[in-house]
Amino acid sequence: MKADIGLIGLAVMGENLVLNMESKGFTVAVFNRTVEKVDKFIAGRGAGRNFIGCHSIEELCASLERPRKVMMLVKAGKAVDDFIEQIVPHLEPGDIIIDGGNSHFPDTIRRTKYVESKGLLYIGTGVSGGEEGALLGPSIMPGGSPAAWPAVKPIFQKISAHTEAGEPCCDWVGEDGAGHFVKMVHNGIEYGDMQMICETYQMMKEGLGMSNEEMHEVFAEWNAGELDSYLIEITRDILGYQSEQGEAVIDLILDTAGQKGTGKWTAVAALDVGQPLTLIGEAVFARCLSALKEERVAAARALGGPAASFGGDKAAMVEDLKQALYASKIVSYAQGYQLMRAAAEEHGWKLNNGGIALMWRGGCIIRSVFLGKIKEAFDKNPGLVNLLLDPFFKNAVEQAQAGWRRVVMQAVALGIPMPAIGAALAYYDGYRSARLPANLLQAQRDYFGAHTYERVDKPRGEFFHTNWTGRGGDTSASTYIV
Repeated sequence: MKADIGLIGLAVMGENLVLNMESKGFTVAVFNRTVEKVDKFIAGRGAGRNFIGCHSIEELCASLERPRKVMMLVKAGKAVDDFIEQIVPHLEPGDIIIDGGNSHFPDTIRRTKYVESKGLLYIGTGVSGGEEGALLGPSIMPGGSPAAWPAVKPIFQKISAHTEAGEPCCDWVGEDGAGHFVKMVHNGIEYGDMQMICETYQMMKEGLGMSNEEMHEVFAEWNAGELDSYLIEITRDILGYQSEQGEAVIDLILDTAGQKGTGKWTAVAALDVGQPLTLIGEAVFARCLSALKEERVAAARALGGPAASFGGDKAAMVEDLKQALYASKIVSYAQGYQLMRAAAEEHGWKLNNGGIALMWRGGCIIRSVFLGKIKEAFDKNPGLVNLLLDPFFKNAVEQAQAGWRRVVMQAVALGIPMPAIGAALAYYDGYRSARLPANLLQAQRDYFGAHTYERVDKPRGEFFHTNWTGRGGDTSASTYIV
């Protein structure tokens, strides 16, 4: 018996993904660097099923149908390169190596070129959904060697999540690192969504004095409307959860957030291509600030803030929070799609923006009903430059912005930080401004560094310099625009 696909790495994601594959009718060969894990899996969760346990890379590759498909679910970085070197000697032209981990997209670009130089094909694919998604159906975002897609498409689309209409949450993203880039942006949006929900929670708890049970009920109600999403759903469950001792577990958790780097990668990628990914950047920095726990505790004793308390209509403010969260979420996706558009131009990728929204519609951490509207927007207008300009989202933000502004003003008055929701509003106001104060900024740059400026009464691309002090010369610096 030959296997349809082989997988290296039987940690949480790998183990659940192969169980998913086998349950959909595929025979899977499995290998783990610690081979005891292979034997334990075959004798445990994999017992009596169509798995081939392998104790070496050579044995794994020999057990596969041609073209061989070897998928790695291992830690990003050196481990991926090491396994590629071990796998390559046991494959033949046309065979496929797949990296299903959270690799940084520049590494996937490099690895695609390297593996193709050996006569093989390479796929770097994002897999989102966590343990449950891997087992029941994740969102899968493959990119790399286009010739590899027909061979893996039947497997990937069968094991992925599906929409209510039966559409697979998996499709070809683009060349070399495109799949891992889209997964990176997904994770960045995830950072933003989580931070905005946390800011909403803090306003409810500290600003409005709401109990966990009251907040649980609000999030349950929100999850039945336009904010219906996985992250709202689990927030509802977390706020309603009590231990066997009757303790609210949320109140026992230390307020220091961890991160694995994908949010930072997204922010850095935005800086590299000159895109204002402000909301996700603030979400990353909010996690960094949370990690300064000891400093914050000391600062809380030393630094003062407003003595104000909320004296308004609590129910009205809860409705405003809903509108602020919804509008900010639209901005987050608008910024994420701007980043993907800029990266696609830089790397020559042909991204299907509506298709990406469909891939995120089910299985992944940011899945929500909201994504269906994004797909509709790009299906109607594939050249849409910003989601805020789509009629549906334009109208949604216009209806939400009064409450959104009240929330940000109230947060400032109470001294409650809202870095992501506040940044979203600042971006919206900046994007809708026909004139920003960058004319003064350019004058400053020209004053101290002779960096030149363009004029409103001259064609774009013509640059001028002023001798502001009368002591400078006519020499100007070369112009650099991000």
